[in-house]
Formats: sequence, structure tokens, C-alpha cells
Amino acid sequence: QVQPVESGGGLVETGGSLRLSCVFSGNTFMTYSMGWFRQRPAKDRELIASISSWRGSTTYYGDSVKGRFTISRDNDKNMVYLQMTNLQPGDTAVYFCNAKRGPPPTAISDSGIHWGQGTQVTVSS
Repeated sequence: QVQPVESGGGLVETGGSLRLSCVFSGNTFMTYSMGWFRQRPAKDRELIASISSWRGSTTYYGDSVKGRFTISRDNDKNMVYLQMTNLQPGDTAVYFCNAKRGPPPTAISDSGIHWGQGTQVTVSS
């Protein structure tokens, strides 16, 4: 059963950094494109970053996080990461990991069917 599980969220001050991790169950991790999404209070879920399957040679970032967030994957560990820097209060959200067959998602409508339970990130001003 495919089940992403996120970790690494927490409380951080403005300008700080966090690294989110997502571990993927099963032995087919390499074949999935992975995405990080977030849902801010009273907002729709949105795509933050995604990475292609296998070598992860293709990445995508939402405009609001370009230059601040970096997605990466480690196929040996079945892990995908989201390194977040220069965090702002507007980044406060629940962050979700998503697994998708095929090309990496570029929008919420293009997400895969496998979701984690989410991890809370709170940025204090």
C-alpha cells in the first residue's frame, strides 16, 4: 500500500528554515513523481513543489516559493524532502506530501491519489 508520511513541521520565526521529510512505503518509490502541497487557513490546497520520478531531473516550484524552497529525493531511503528557507508568516500552513504516477504535478488538479496526513508549519512574526 502506498502511504506517504510527512514529518519535520514545527514553529519557526520569520526568516528561519525548516526541512520537511516524507517517507514512502513500499518498494516502488522510484517510479512515482512526488509533490509537496500546502493548505493555508481558509485557503485551497496548492502545489508548492514537485519532482519527477527516477532521477528527479525535473522540478517545479510555485511562484510564491521560488528561490526559497528546494525539493529533492533520495531513492535509496524512499524519501522526499522540502528544504524551506527565509520562511514568512504567509508560509504558515499544513504541508502535504503526494505521490503520483507519471509526470510531476504542476497544479492541485494534477495531483496523484496518494496523500500523507500532513505536517503543520507555523511561522511567527
